[in-house]
Amino acid sequence: MPATDREVDEEGRGDPASVLKARWRELFDTEPPAYNRRFLESRLAYRIQELAYGGLSRETLERLQAMAKQYASRDPAERKARPMLRPVAGTRLIREWRGVEHCVTVRGEDFEYQGRPYKSLSSVARQIAGTKWNGWVFFGLKNQQGRK
Repeated sequence: MPATDREVDEEGRGDPASVLKARWRELFDTEPPAYNRRFLESRLAYRIQELAYGGLSRETLERLQAMAKQYASRDPAERKARPMLRPVAGTRLIREWRGVEHCVTVRGEDFEYQGRPYKSLSSVARQIAGTKWNGWVFFGLKNQQGRK
């Protein structure tokens, strides 16, 4: 295993493609994909870091699996129709307001803030700020001029 981040970053850079593919087989126990060299180098570097420092946490893996299951259970037409501005379910929106950090979780059909469901980001922003706000602007998902 590489000892430093620099060694991990430089792992495989400049090696012939045959060496990268052999390293891929060693680290992934599969045949390398037919992608370009840049992809192989970056994915190998990630895998080396993953082995040296640990992968994703159990909580993160479980969350990703739940999101994938939720996405897979939808009708393909419905998946494509998902509003483009709405963050994916499970996304955490964090906003600091008057020195206090507030965290909102995007759910399938609503938002969760402090354990309570809210139908819109604007209602969460109103709860936090005590005045009416455009929720998308308040959480930095859209600027005040309406451009993304």
